[in-house]
Amino acid sequence: MSTKKNGLLALLGLGALAWWKYKNSTPEEKQAVKDTINTAKDNFSKFGSDLKSKANDVASQVQDKVGQAKSSMEETANQN
Repeated sequence: MSTKKNGLLALLGLGALAWWKYKNSTPEEKQAVKDTINTAKDNFSKFGSDLKSKANDVASQVQDKVGQAKSSMEETANQN
């Protein structure tokens, strides 16, 4: 329990330090921070979109393979 408490206190301290540093920075530094955050957000959104499209591609490939296997099984059953 003590480790969690210390970790939370350290995280809170880092957050307070970051806020203080941002508050006391120049407008150019603030804009640089905003640009970095926006770039990271855009990259994260792009990664999510890529992941979603790949998942949809895999799902459609699986559906195609299942359909092929099903039709193959039906043809084999009809021949007998």
